[in-house]
Amino acid sequence: MSSSTHSSITALCVMTLILMVGACGGDASPSAAKGNKDHVSPYASWPNGPDTDAAHFPVGVWLQSPSNAEAYRQIGVNLYVGLWKGPTQAQLDALTAAGMQTICALNDVGRQNLNNSTIVAWMHGDEPDNAQANPEGGWGGAVPPASIQSDYDSLRTVDPSRPIWLNLGQGVANDEWVGRAAPREDYPEYVAGTDIVSFDVYPVSGIRKDDGERFLWYVAKGVDSLRVWGGEEAIVWNVIETTRINSDHGPTPQQVRTEVWMSIIHGSQGIVYFAHEWNPVFREARLLEDEAMRQGVSAINEQIHRLAPILNAGSGNVEVSVVSSDPQVPVDVMVREVDGELYVFAVGMRLASTSATFSIDGAKLSRVTVVDEDRTLQFEAGAFTDHFDPYDVHIYHLSR
Repeated sequence: MSSSTHSSITALCVMTLILMVGACGGDASPSAAKGNKDHVSPYASWPNGPDTDAAHFPVGVWLQSPSNAEAYRQIGVNLYVGLWKGPTQAQLDALTAAGMQTICALNDVGRQNLNNSTIVAWMHGDEPDNAQANPEGGWGGAVPPASIQSDYDSLRTVDPSRPIWLNLGQGVANDEWVGRAAPREDYPEYVAGTDIVSFDVYPVSGIRKDDGERFLWYVAKGVDSLRVWGGEEAIVWNVIETTRINSDHGPTPQQVRTEVWMSIIHGSQGIVYFAHEWNPVFREARLLEDEAMRQGVSAINEQIHRLAPILNAGSGNVEVSVVSSDPQVPVDVMVREVDGELYVFAVGMRLASTSATFSIDGAKLSRVTVVDEDRTLQFEAGAFTDHFDPYDVHIYHLSR
């Protein structure tokens, strides 16, 4: 997620994954979502790991000063990922005072804080798949996957009570990314060397295309790839852009919302915001300074936390199929079932409008409420239809 690694992603598309389906490749055939009803926290095996409560969803920010922890907490951030040249004891004490947890490096201070509940995971170095800076200048190769596995074993030896977090670069699924140094066949080995795997792609500000908005769906592509490489048990997170970074243009709050929900719908279990900006001048906490983006991210986070018990639930035994009126604009879905109530999370996957018809087999439902949109839809003959503007996100609550 460093400023030097921004790219497009052209990952394989997976039509069916546990608890999620994706028609992100543009296939005109219907998509379907189905999975298990019972939910067990993915962090249950680590006594000092992230919160296992069903109402908890990790929402982090990358490499920010602890002095801003309270400001981030107020907009729904509950996790600091990375601490600059840390952790130091002062950084950990400041985060503890703000009620903010962290994922950080296991340095000497970390070893002295193995009983500190502020720390919920340890981390590898950032983006080992990218070309690494040489001490004498220039760029060298990627970090070998064997080194990642060795570091993982060492971290686990020191502290098996917390998971290990690894973030990969935009080359997760994009052979065109010039900053990637690892061959594509190395990625499954990278994923095997961690407990929580993440990646970053910044479609608007980072892929260096004037029409970056067209590529928001690369976020979903990367999540799909990590879930394939890691298998059904993989814990996948995603880093999301919020600023111009090094570009002359950045995402809008609505585009950030689309990227976040696209990530979650495709199976991401944690969101981390990239808040830095270097153009026209360096700002570490640009996310907080940009009032429109701050309010937009706050609204996204409020919705995530409010719906967390639903997001963390299973999808039940109900199957939902989706057909888009435009075969070039697939609509991808995630299904959750809580106490007999059905929730369908849906996102349009291209920069064009379409209508989507959702068919639900065997469900005795009577009403469709569009969450946070103050409208309802007709549910007739086991189906309902809704309109999607380009990259639209809708969340449906279906009552019995």
